[in-house]
Amino acid sequence: MDVYITDVAAFLPNKPIDNEGIVKVLGITEAVPTKTRNLILARNKIQHRYYAIDPGSGSITHTNAQLTAEAIRRLQPYKKFSLNDIECLSCGTSTPDQLMPGHGLMVHGELGGSPYEVVTTSGACLSGITSLKYAYMNVALGFTKNAVATGSEQISTFMRASFFSGTKKKESKGSKKQNVVPFDADFLRWMLSDGAGAVFMTSQLPKKKLALKINWIEHLSFAGEFEPCMYAGAKKNANGALTGWRENDSIGRSLDEGFFLIKQDVRLLNSDMLNVAVDRTLPYVMKKHKLSARDINWFLPHYSSEYYRLKFYNRLKDFNFEIPMERWFTNLPYKGNIGSASIYVILEELFHSGKIKKGDKLLCFVPESGRFSMCYLLLTAF
Repeated sequence: MDVYITDVAAFLPNKPIDNEGIVKVLGITEAVPTKTRNLILARNKIQHRYYAIDPGSGSITHTNAQLTAEAIRRLQPYKKFSLNDIECLSCGTSTPDQLMPGHGLMVHGELGGSPYEVVTTSGACLSGITSLKYAYMNVALGFTKNAVATGSEQISTFMRASFFSGTKKKESKGSKKQNVVPFDADFLRWMLSDGAGAVFMTSQLPKKKLALKINWIEHLSFAGEFEPCMYAGAKKNANGALTGWRENDSIGRSLDEGFFLIKQDVRLLNSDMLNVAVDRTLPYVMKKHKLSARDINWFLPHYSSEYYRLKFYNRLKDFNFEIPMERWFTNLPYKGNIGSASIYVILEELFHSGKIKKGDKLLCFVPESGRFSMCYLLLTAF
């Protein structure tokens, strides 16, 4: 059965924060010098992002569940729609507010209303795609008449300088103890931000209203070949394996050793991400679906930094899959990198822009560096 996205919504908390305001909101650590920080910002070209933190008081303004619920409330799939009409809710995130209950259940709790099926998908950037695919399959198989899928992140709480204050300390040259804050954790503070997105799916094609048919969703994991690249709740050993926080003899030790910081193996990211995203994944998708760049009207890539934009374009060109830059659509510079929510936030802006025409094909691309997973998703406008 065909499945259509009939509305897309997004919610970004508080006012946009420019590059000068990041330190005011998150505070400062010693791991990334000002010169290096400026280089990171120059490369990612993010000018504004959103945080669920009040810049004045430093207090948290929204939980992840609240961000997600607000995005869902903004959905308007048809005139008489009510939140009680939802039959399946599928929520993906890499930053839930707690270990349990599941994030989706907490979102349902925020929304209130009648009972319906709820599922939570976890991971990193692809958690928003796996939630979408679960919801899509539910409708496609006729299990439910409609479904709502979400991707959301409340990552700023991980990024506050005060959150780094519990890490193990060492003696500096002046005999004064300083926090040991690894670069692979601190550099992410200048990359990631908060927000949520949601889509409404149904098998009923609406009249006189834009809808996007889901043609297919392909996502592949390469975890059998690669060691972890982005992780939290663990430390990475010399052999590339992770030691989880519960393997320590106390929570205190895990806190001291920075197990709960989000970290990225930048070396691994730079050496393998493009290879896996294009060389390893794209040929499989092209062959399976007879996909050609000529058929694509809009390309919606989620990438972490503008640094990768031209590199990605040239790699696609090498595979005879060149999509002119004027057909690329991203809002990374002014809405930020929001992890699993990014593809929703990108799609939401384009969906409501008036630029999509009937028959247009939209190719979405979402990479996940957690342990290298890739997704390509094709939509057709009706």
